[in-house]
Amino acid sequence: MKISTKGRYGLTIMIDLAKKHGEGPTSLKSIAKDNDLSEHYLEQLASPLRNAGLIKSIRGAYGGYILAKDAKDITAGDVVRVLEGPITLVEGIEDEPPAQQELWGRIRDAIKEVLDKTTLEDLKNYGDGEKQQAYMFYI
Repeated sequence: MKISTKGRYGLTIMIDLAKKHGEGPTSLKSIAKDNDLSEHYLEQLASPLRNAGLIKSIRGAYGGYILAKDAKDITAGDVVRVLEGPITLVEGIEDEPPAQQELWGRIRDAIKEVLDKTTLEDLKNYGDGEKQQAYMFYI
C-alpha cells in the first residue's frame, strides 16, 4: 500500500484545522502557504473531506474550513480512507497460498490499527511541550 499525496496533504489539512479548532474558519490559502503546498490541489481534497462529513465550509470574507467533529473523534484512518479508498495491501489476496494470505492480512490489520487508533488530537499535539531529540551515536 502506498499513500499518495492525496492522503498526505489531506492529513496536513486536517491537522492544521485541528490545531486551529475553536479559532474560527481557516482558509486553504493559509494552509497552503504555511506548508508550501498548492492551494488549487488542497481545494480538490477539501471537497471529498466535506462530503464525508469531516470538515465544514464557511462562506464569506472571513470564511474557510473547520472540523465537523472534535479532533479526538477523527482518525487518520478516516481521512486516508476518504482520499485513498479502502486500505488494501495486496490485490487478489484470496489467490495467494494460505501462509501468504495470513501474512498479508496481519500486515494490513496492523496498518489499519495504527491509522484507526491515531486521532487528529494525537497528531496536532505531536511534539508539543517536548523538544524532539536527535539520536546521538558514539563510536
